[in-house]
Amino acid sequence: MTSGNVLRLDVTGQDVHGEGRLLRAEGQAGLVELPGGVPAWAVADAATLRKLLTDPRVSKDPRAHWTALREGRIGEDWPLLIWVSVRNMFTTYGADHRRLRALVSKAFTVRQVEAMRPDVEQITTELLDRLERAGGEPVDLREEFAYPLPVEVICRLFGVPADRRAAVRSVVDTIFDTTVTAERAQANSLELYELMRGLVADKTANPAGDLTSALITARAEDTTRLDADELVDTLILMLTAGHETTVNLLDHAVTALLTHPDQLAAVLRGDHTWAEVIEETLRWQAPVPYLPLRYAIEDIALDDGTIIAKGEAILAAYAAAGRDPAEHGETAGEFDLSREDKQHLAFGHGVHFCMGAPLARLEAAIALPALFARFPGLRLAVDPAELTTVPSFLSNGHTAIPALLGAGKPVT
Repeated sequence: MTSGNVLRLDVTGQDVHGEGRLLRAEGQAGLVELPGGVPAWAVADAATLRKLLTDPRVSKDPRAHWTALREGRIGEDWPLLIWVSVRNMFTTYGADHRRLRALVSKAFTVRQVEAMRPDVEQITTELLDRLERAGGEPVDLREEFAYPLPVEVICRLFGVPADRRAAVRSVVDTIFDTTVTAERAQANSLELYELMRGLVADKTANPAGDLTSALITARAEDTTRLDADELVDTLILMLTAGHETTVNLLDHAVTALLTHPDQLAAVLRGDHTWAEVIEETLRWQAPVPYLPLRYAIEDIALDDGTIIAKGEAILAAYAAAGRDPAEHGETAGEFDLSREDKQHLAFGHGVHFCMGAPLARLEAAIALPALFARFPGLRLAVDPAELTTVPSFLSNGHTAIPALLGAGKPVT
């Protein structure tokens, strides 16, 4: 790897957009240092990233195509190991990816997602009722609304018992916390696998109408479709990626509207749609700022002369791509519902496009208007400058969103 500068990514994720500006200044790809001194090419240029995400010379299989892993330079103590060690559709290429994705994709068709609408509406109403009982006291909209809605939805979908959901949340939070020590990351991975294997054992003994039971049935009918490790690792993928994106989408949509009251008023008047709020939020604040990893299966020459050599790692910089001035002009860093072009890569692109995107959009399309209709006087309880971000460069959200529910007429 060669580059004029090497950017050491901030594991706390405190300024991913500042990093994005630095990366774009490097050209089509910039060399970065991941935790543990692991190098990768970060791609913040939206057009380049879009091309690479559909380039057959780019793989997601580290066992086959990441030289550093194949040569033993990525140890068991690497804090991000769980992101590359799992064996599911997130880390596969070609036929293996198609095989594993096909097992789950049927649950996320437009028809199947729409069938979940009543559940999402019920959960949303229950959460709003709970908020209302807080009276005039400040509430944390992330903890009490943005987080529990997607977690409840995905846990119901996969049949996670209520008494295990707190444990699932804890291990998922730790996976995305890129400030944890290597020892803590390893311990968390062990706990995660124990939880998932326990879920498989329970559903094997007591199958139900959930996706975990469906995957177990598919494996029992034909073991060539899914082996035991792939089953557990697929559950890990769905129960981690299955809610983190939606949590941060809700988080940033709420805070964007509360800090842009004129645009909130325009939405409530009907001048802009909730779909526009969702897409502009995804562009402006990608829920997952960086996503590890992809690998060049042969040398790839970019237009600016940068060479991503065979076996080198590629990091998708989704947050930076969403604010690329080459696509969105000088106001790319601003939240603007009147922006004509709201295209983004927040859900990925190509064959690895997030299959949960329709569900995330459905949840947001139900939750956001319901929140602002129930609490028309909703406002932040702190200065926006006091909001802090979660300690991660892989998750883009706030540690808390203190708010006052207020009372009175809707904003007009």
